[in-house]
Amino acid sequence: RPPRSTLSSSSAASDVYKRQILNSPKTILVGIKLPGNPSSSEILLDELKGLAVTAEYDPVAELTQRLNEINPKTFIGSGKVEELKHAVLHHSPEVVIFDEELSPRQNRELEKILKCRVIDRPWLILEIFSHHARTREAKTQVELARLKYALPRLTKMWGHLSRQRGGIGMKDVGETQIQLDQRMIRNEIHKLEKKLKQIDREKKTQRKSRQGTFKVALVGYTNVGKSSLMNKLTGANTLVENKLFATLDPTVRKIKKNFPYPVLLSDTVGLINKLPHDLVASFKSTLDEVRDADLLIHVVDISHPEYKNQLQTTDDLLIQMGMDEIEVILVFNKIDSIEDIEILEKAHEKFPSAVSISCKKNEGIDVLRQKIIIQYEKRLSPYLMELEHSQAGIISQIRKFALIVKEDYKEDRICLSLRLPPGGKAKLKNILNSQEISVNG
Repeated sequence: RPPRSTLSSSSAASDVYKRQILNSPKTILVGIKLPGNPSSSEILLDELKGLAVTAEYDPVAELTQRLNEINPKTFIGSGKVEELKHAVLHHSPEVVIFDEELSPRQNRELEKILKCRVIDRPWLILEIFSHHARTREAKTQVELARLKYALPRLTKMWGHLSRQRGGIGMKDVGETQIQLDQRMIRNEIHKLEKKLKQIDREKKTQRKSRQGTFKVALVGYTNVGKSSLMNKLTGANTLVENKLFATLDPTVRKIKKNFPYPVLLSDTVGLINKLPHDLVASFKSTLDEVRDADLLIHVVDISHPEYKNQLQTTDDLLIQMGMDEIEVILVFNKIDSIEDIEILEKAHEKFPSAVSISCKKNEGIDVLRQKIIIQYEKRLSPYLMELEHSQAGIISQIRKFALIVKEDYKEDRICLSLRLPPGGKAKLKNILNSQEISVNG
């Protein structure tokens, strides 16, 4: 039996949770506290447990170790390996999950010692993405990332590849993965890369058709309420679940509810600490929705004990993906769940321009909408035009995409003082050509 000082059995907190894990494979979670990580071991394990449950595993025990240096052979120290070995014998889990990325050598050595499957955090995230992928694009992206990550890690014990739900380009990648040699896997990777290039070309055509329209993208850590905010602003019916990575495929909708300008809002995949590099690379076309945005809304769950680290992780990933030059509105969500109001006050001291909202109670949404309007109007350029009185009927069409600052009705003409968005002059020309009107602008 493992020592109780460092190993604690996990218990189900509710009947719902019990039903969810009833038929789930048992797992032991291994949390590692590395130098420079400000988070506590408990918080690190809480996030790993959330990932494991989302991937439909049943955590039955947890083990933690504070490491000053990584063992090149087994990642954790030899004493902890023995402790973990006893825990495996006691709980008989199907898999052991490490909260850090393991090298192929460490993965193989641990599986040899523990006599069960061993996976790391990046692979666990890839499994979740695989479960949640719905569209052809998302399935292809996830499959490519999984194959690239699994290629150097293939061992006879990697039967968990069969957990994959449907393959891309093969009848069942999971069942045949163990039998595939590296040459066959590389061929499959090549096929998927070609398919993604085609999808990327299609996406570029779609984005090109939206040129001239103001585009806003929701970004933030996973499970901070981006989809709920999307629904509030657009009236969309995006999936909302209290689950990590509930949204995977990007959704693009127009901001409605009497919004004065044509603005498109996109809800993209949530970010998380230690996101697999292969996954970021594979999701290029999805992340281009963010790169192509004129404005980012960075949503933060202010009620989360680790909100500061989550905020920093998102900022770091945006820099890594070359999106740090885009204008950002910081939004503190879930203010209704804060137990200590001083947390919110201190957050606003550090980020005075942030907007506090509660999607659940519909608080602060109008303030956020006004901030989006201000950002939109900053991009408008002045423009003067004249119309004859008989041409006044097109003013309502102009109002749909331009800001009319002043209408001056003179005896022989109408003088309009406008502020036009990028591409606004071309839209004006199209309206005028369709009406066969000649104006002086």
